[in-house]
Amino acid sequence: MTLSNDLKQKIRVELQRMEEDCVHSGKSHFNASSRWQLWNYFIGIPSVILSACASSAFFGDHATVAGLMTSAVTVLAALITFLKPSERSSEHKSSGDQYLSLRNDARVFREIELEQITHDVAAIAGMNGFTKRRNELNQASPQFSNRDRKKAAHGIDVGESTHIVDKGN
Repeated sequence: MTLSNDLKQKIRVELQRMEEDCVHSGKSHFNASSRWQLWNYFIGIPSVILSACASSAFFGDHATVAGLMTSAVTVLAALITFLKPSERSSEHKSSGDQYLSLRNDARVFREIELEQITHDVAAIAGMNGFTKRRNELNQASPQFSNRDRKKAAHGIDVGESTHIVDKGN
């Protein structure tokens, strides 16, 4: 069956929705990645500094101060072990990258490849492939916070995700 203009337009619209979803999800994940990276530094740097200071305090015969510092280092190390901010940052960055990759692939399909397809079955199969990819990514990605989502929406609203070539459209 040949590809009708009506079906082609419906596929275009659905792909544009997917692209928009991917931009929002990708930016939200990048915001979450940045937040977790800050937590990694916020917890890790004081841990390193206090550890070095505690060592100096022990050698300087300041056992009480050294003990307090060592206790603080223990708490900070436990937080890093429990929260795993570096790992969470990496997971969110990876998800953000995958969402933006999906957005790019869907855009190329919508703008270029869809024009070359002449049959309904091929067009629907192409769109379904992107839909399946998005659903799998939604299920596999870690959850970002509402604050990350709001920050992403604001950034998108002020044009952070718009290509210069698209600003005229």
